[in-house]
Amino acid sequence: MTCPQTILETHPNLFKIDTDLNRLVQKIELLNYINPTNIEQEKRNFFASKYNLSPNFKYRKIDFNAYKLQQALFSQNIDAVRDEDSRAFYRDVIYDYSGLVQCIETIGTRRKFYYNALKSFGTPTQKDVENAQFILHFDDTEVNQEMFPVFNAHDAVEYFKEFSKRYDFNLNIKLSTKLSAAAMVLNNSQTLLLKKNHRFSANQLKVLANHEIGVHLVTTFNGLDQSLKIFHNGFPNNVETQEGLAVYSEYMSGCLTLYRLKELSYRVIAADSLHKGFNFCDTFDLLHNQYKLNREESYNITLRAHRGGGFTKDYMYLTGLKKVYDYHQSGGKLDLLLKGKVSLDNVDIVSKWKEEGLAEEIRYENRAFEKNENTNTTLDFILKSLK
Repeated sequence: MTCPQTILETHPNLFKIDTDLNRLVQKIELLNYINPTNIEQEKRNFFASKYNLSPNFKYRKIDFNAYKLQQALFSQNIDAVRDEDSRAFYRDVIYDYSGLVQCIETIGTRRKFYYNALKSFGTPTQKDVENAQFILHFDDTEVNQEMFPVFNAHDAVEYFKEFSKRYDFNLNIKLSTKLSAAAMVLNNSQTLLLKKNHRFSANQLKVLANHEIGVHLVTTFNGLDQSLKIFHNGFPNNVETQEGLAVYSEYMSGCLTLYRLKELSYRVIAADSLHKGFNFCDTFDLLHNQYKLNREESYNITLRAHRGGGFTKDYMYLTGLKKVYDYHQSGGKLDLLLKGKVSLDNVDIVSKWKEEGLAEEIRYENRAFEKNENTNTTLDFILKSLK
């Protein structure tokens, strides 16, 4: 969408900084590098070793000069931005992207990557761990036909194509054997990746459609519509809000289950194990032998936590869900969060930019947010009870 000339004239330096950063950050997509390239082989080796040999993961090489990119980020003349709030915001943007560059640069270096991931994503607090343990105490009796994994990746492609007909954006779908999740969105290429050898249940298809398409792709395409490209590239600390919003979409559309909520809780436990110094085998043992989670799920959650050298991001799905739930229940407007890769911490500046004509109305909405379709009273009790 073209920015009106009057706005460009009023905020010339703001748009210059935004344009320069947009050019610089095109390759800073952590999810494009963090997934190992030899997941399946190392999984077979791990199971063959009776869970005693930690995987030796390989990773895609980065295709940019990290040092020069950081130099370019910090050479931006932020002080030229007249508005104080916008100036402070873009200063945070530069620090945030610098942190992501350091994460990408150190993938596979174990502790060095882990410490960089801590700077960018943090680690679960004791309260977060207690919330996860609270959820895991509930008995899961949700066993029905919708939970059985009977659909292959090609079935999933057709399902997502049909689901996406409610939008007019072009949905790129690719199959991959190098995913640690069943599905993932690449923001820069507007692509939905599906795990090629995965079997999907009917419930998981609904979950992924409302999560990946209803939020991640909706915010991707809404962000592309904005004059300020930071909406597409991502606000500082947007991951927690975006993942929380995506899981909230599952809840509002009626497909969030206690089983799924427990999966997110196990991710918190796995992320916390990194803080305690657990290696891959230790985390797997914690989930499989102590929490009695089956070996496939234990492996997948352990992989997500230990990829790169220790990736704490996954605890944010649960913390983000609680924050978005509380925000919406107290009257917060979800359309502000759907304008792009926005964070709850920056809702005020989004509102300010909207008033100033710097943030356009969204083209794509999430229909799940129009009406609460959840009928599971246990989920309501849990979400209200989380600290």
